[in-house]
Amino acid sequence: MANLPPQSPSMKKDKSNSSSSSINSTRMMYAKRLVIELNNPDLRENALTVLSKMTDLFQELASVLWNSFGIIATFLQEITSIYPVISTPDLTPQQSARVCNVLALLQCVASHYDTKISFLKANMPIYLYPYLRTTNNSAPYEDLRLASLGVIAATVKVKTREAIDFLLASEVMPLCLQSIDVGRELSKTVATFIVEKILSDHVGMAYVCVIPERYHAVIGALDMLAKAQNQPSSRLVKLLVSCYTYLSEKQVMFLPKTIPPPS
Repeated sequence: MANLPPQSPSMKKDKSNSSSSSINSTRMMYAKRLVIELNNPDLRENALTVLSKMTDLFQELASVLWNSFGIIATFLQEITSIYPVISTPDLTPQQSARVCNVLALLQCVASHYDTKISFLKANMPIYLYPYLRTTNNSAPYEDLRLASLGVIAATVKVKTREAIDFLLASEVMPLCLQSIDVGRELSKTVATFIVEKILSDHVGMAYVCVIPERYHAVIGALDMLAKAQNQPSSRLVKLLVSCYTYLSEKQVMFLPKTIPPPS
């Protein structure tokens, strides 16, 4: 019996690529089945939990979520269902975790170039603002705050004119400043990231500087953050330095026009 020729490296690579493609296809089919299960109240909690851990696996997941019948309405139902308790001390870890899974999926939608603009045009971030108005920083509330900020940050991770204009028009800046004040370090960092993105934009800077009180509110929040952190992360330090750099360029606008005479 003749010996078979050894497989060439290219043949092995083709088989490897084919196997990888097959695995990805199977996973995507599974993800699509879970998306369908989101519409079933009895299957939704498990589907949310599993899908929220798959957001980095598929580029197509954002489009599937956004374009599948009833899914966004289901997400809004989940988000608004805990509105009555977020202003009370009664939010449970289970309620918070479930909505955080929804927010993880919305972050996927908010960051994808095919769905981000539609996401903003539908005013989706506004539904998360009530979570940012809370001042409770116990774990269930803090998890919601961080997840909500994550969705908003996703819209400006790759900065676009539409994203900045939406955030300015919807008055997200005061909510970010409040999160810097009351949140834990991760929330403070993500909120500062959003502020830095706004300040790096000429329209965003104009928004901050059009009223002296608004400018000083931003400076005040950043100053308190800088003083409160004993050992801030390098990421937070870089964001603070960047924010101060942008703001220092406009500080001259609020200096006295004339130097008062000595008394």
